Amino acid sequence: MMAILSINDVTKVYEGKVTHRAINQLNFEVERGEFVAIMGPSGSGKTTLLNMISTVDRPTAGEVLVDGVNPQDLSKNELAYFRRRQLGFIFQDFNLLQTLNVEENIVLPLTLDGMKVEEMQKRVSEIAAHLDLESILQRLPNEISGGQAQKTAIGRALIHKPSLILADEPTGNLDSNSSKDVLELLGKINKRDQTTIVMVTHDPIAASYCDRVLFIKDGEFFNEIYRDDQRQTFFQRILNVLSLLGGHVGDFSSVRLS
Repeated sequence: MMAILSINDVTKVYEGKVTHRAINQLNFEVERGEFVAIMGPSGSGKTTLLNMISTVDRPTAGEVLVDGVNPQDLSKNELAYFRRRQLGFIFQDFNLLQTLNVEENIVLPLTLDGMKVEEMQKRVSEIAAHLDLESILQRLPNEISGGQAQKTAIGRALIHKPSLILADEPTGNLDSNSSKDVLELLGKINKRDQTTIVMVTHDPIAASYCDRVLFIKDGEFFNEIYRDDQRQTFFQRILNVLSLLGGHVGDFSSVRLS
């Protein structure tokens, strides 16, 4: 099976007064249909890695392949098209346009693509039904809850059926109930549509919804574990690796899964 994402010997160095190596010779692959979490202490290179996968940043060495394509080889126009077609983004702070209602926010990527109105409407109703957003489609972002805002952002990420969803701390601004909703939803979308999801998170509960957790430290591969049992046990194994990693993990030791 061809990997949908290949990180091949990737290094990212930031030049400055002091040269900072944010990612160092990192290698891993994500298979189509996988739900993967990336964890590591603050400053471990998680966000840098996500920025390189999302084509915001370029590797200093090595290559990032999405569905066999190296985005660095594309022209500016091809790259814009590639990002819009292949990638879906979910952010911690939702990034919704405040002047557009829920429906308009969800449909935005298709509007940019000039898709036919009938097709857009069909996709919006499907997605709104899946995400339980039908009753709030006409509301503005400031009229809905954080959980609903994040579901709207998920709808926007999914509407163009991308091959890869990138989620950056998607539950970072949500209370525990909304977090649970959003994570269960991502899990469902992943299983039902075989949508590949790569999620950066510092939250072991969020990570326990994934199939695999990849840990990085100081920009290098540290460990990875696969979920092969109940979530409670997987969660415990995630905590064990985090305690080896060091960094701020003391906060999580008393957490229990509901």
